[in-house]
Amino acid sequence: MDENMCAPSQAPFFKHTMLKIKGGEIMPNIKSAKKRVKIIQTKTLQNKMHRTALKTEMKKYDAALASGDTAAAQAVYQEAVKKVDQAAAYGIIHKNAAAHKKSQFTKKLNEMSK
Repeated sequence: MDENMCAPSQAPFFKHTMLKIKGGEIMPNIKSAKKRVKIIQTKTLQNKMHRTALKTEMKKYDAALASGDTAAAQAVYQEAVKKVDQAAAYGIIHKNAAAHKKSQFTKKLNEMSK
């Protein structure tokens, strides 16, 4: 492989605008590619933030179910469903995965209420 080209698995989308340097790092050598790298880093952090918030809300819901308090579980359920819907809207999870999660939440809440 040419020294100036990178491996397809490392930068499949704009490999012709990247320059491979020693140490295996890939650096852009075109202004628009440099901007794309910055944008991707920002979006990655935003996605991570939303994913972390979703996981935290799911853990809160599981804790509320484990405590056995139906009223608290109902309140946390609404927040958890809201976070799942937001994650689906942001594209963090697929809409079918969001529907599956909400269904699981509802089943657990209904089993606890019985």
